[in-house]
Amino acid sequence: MIEKLEAIKDRFMRLEEQLSDPEVIADNKRYSKIHKEYKELSDIVSKSDEYRTVLDHIRSAREIIRTERDPDLIAMAREEIDTLEAEQEILEEALKLMLIPKDPEDEKDVIFEIRAGTGGDEASIFAGDLYRMYSRYFEMQGWDVEIVSLSEGTVGGYSKIVLEISGSDVFGKLKFESGAHRVQRVPKTESQGRIHTSAATVVVMPKLEMEDINIRKEDLKVDTFRSSGAGGQHVNKTESGVRFTHLPTGIVSESTDGRSQIQNREIALQRLYAKIRDAQVQEHENKVASQRRSLVGSGDRSDKIRTYNYPQNRVTDHRINLTLYNLDAIMNGDITEIIEALQIAYNAEKMVTE
Repeated sequence: MIEKLEAIKDRFMRLEEQLSDPEVIADNKRYSKIHKEYKELSDIVSKSDEYRTVLDHIRSAREIIRTERDPDLIAMAREEIDTLEAEQEILEEALKLMLIPKDPEDEKDVIFEIRAGTGGDEASIFAGDLYRMYSRYFEMQGWDVEIVSLSEGTVGGYSKIVLEISGSDVFGKLKFESGAHRVQRVPKTESQGRIHTSAATVVVMPKLEMEDINIRKEDLKVDTFRSSGAGGQHVNKTESGVRFTHLPTGIVSESTDGRSQIQNREIALQRLYAKIRDAQVQEHENKVASQRRSLVGSGDRSDKIRTYNYPQNRVTDHRINLTLYNLDAIMNGDITEIIEALQIAYNAEKMVTE
């Protein structure tokens, strides 16, 4: 591990020099690329420096034990070694996790969807609560949010809302949110004070770009059609719906979620990319299916990943058996502890399997 850390430190120093190069500074695209890598390595280098300092102190304490004759100094050195070796172990585990290669999709922007599930009006209200929770978290992260489409519930909240989230490490932090989120509470519409259980489903899809998948434009058939459903006369009278057919595979995707044909083209194309990519990596997905089901969630409505219990002020993530008793803070967007715990658990399993 020391050799790998030294190589990372060398790379970090070279990047630091490049960031001061006038030619690099003048090239915005090149500068952004170098700065992004520099930022990604900075946490590892900082932790590595801390690790090296601990190792140096251990060596110094052992030298005292070897050369000193004063029993008090020797006893102090031995106590220091016990403390430092415990710290060394913690730092080594942290560095092992940090050195696991990142998922290349972690930096991607996402299409983020919340749908009311079982529970009628209460499910729509809860979907609205989740939207507010995530919106506050997105704001804390400094991410940009665009509402692609939304359908309001009959008594509040949303039956469905689709967002586009862009920023730094968006998919890396949100990919574990896919699945069914269950709420247990007394609904506002409940007159007898009974606790009801409702659910809303979250789906997080990385926003794929054209270069991610080898799709030729000549292999695509594009159809437009009139949308149906909510949206008023404008939706029904214009051909805003878009359908793509990938001729070599026969894979079809469409969208009527956007307010315009341009938005629907992008959404339908994203879905097509995702379908084709899923087909291309199916063999790999099968190998890690159990790992993904346990930590990421499939997005299926029956896949209950988390419970929000209002009477007990409790949130439980069932995949890693994490229970927190700060529901109010979590519903106000403070979900960092949950997301970081899921990332650590995922990386720990990944470290074992690789």
